[in-house]
Amino acid sequence: MAATLNHTIVWCRDAAASAGFLAEILERPAPRPFHHFLVVDLDNGVSLDFMAKEGAVAMQHYAFLVDEAGFDAGLARVQARQLEWWADPARTRPGEINTYGGGRGFYFLSPDGHLLELMTKPYPVA
Repeated sequence: MAATLNHTIVWCRDAAASAGFLAEILERPAPRPFHHFLVVDLDNGVSLDFMAKEGAVAMQHYAFLVDEAGFDAGLARVQARQLEWWADPARTRPGEINTYGGGRGFYFLSPDGHLLELMTKPYPVA
């Protein structure tokens, strides 16, 4: 059976703010409504469907493979918002960029505390 990821639900407190934040950082089109979701479409046909909920939001990790120009633009937008970023998911190397797999990458938090990652090369499989 062939299987590909089509979409995932991203739980948040404010769908408009959270979906808008991601769309801005990734230079995506404005989020589009679909039923009770706000959808951010990616280039590979996968979407992130933001849905607001009451109460705490559990942290999730979302990694985005971008080209070099997209990486530089994304980092510039993170810096312009004066957000913290780290070279590692444990957040022990603030303000640094990693070179995992021969590319560049960094991690930062969404408004709901999801750990987002921009990377220019997929990580090698061990």
